[in-house]
Amino acid sequence: MSLATPLVRRVCDHPGTIRSVGSSLRTSSPGVVSYKLAKQRVVDAVLDGRKDRLDVCDAQSELQRVARHHAVELSEPCPICEADELVMVTFAFGVGLPRGGRCVTDLREMQQLRRRGRPTRGFRVEVCRACWWNHLRESFPIDDVARRRLLS
Repeated sequence: MSLATPLVRRVCDHPGTIRSVGSSLRTSSPGVVSYKLAKQRVVDAVLDGRKDRLDVCDAQSELQRVARHHAVELSEPCPICEADELVMVTFAFGVGLPRGGRCVTDLREMQQLRRRGRPTRGFRVEVCRACWWNHLRESFPIDDVARRRLLS
């Protein structure tokens, strides 16, 4: 199974989170990977003019659809356009799931994935519905901790 599926290929290239610097250095559970530093590198490159905004505001159509209809709103502004349209979507990848992953929209779905007893990883992606910035925030094993991570 490739983690760079067509849906999240772009977001896997430049991962990140929006926690405070202190919290990004602490791992709350085994297997959780924060991409905050990679995200900051991309944002800095755009702000410094080393990378064009169009290169990072390029959410694919399926990611746009999921962001419109199945996302959790975030309280932070977009790091690129500063609009208050930043949302988070969660995808699951694992054995027996569709090749492009599965969008997880609520706690019930996360619990069903946990009960399958197969190795599954969750990926949280932030997306701006104004400029279509998108970036991987974190990945985590879908296990007992996943319940708390879906809506946090």
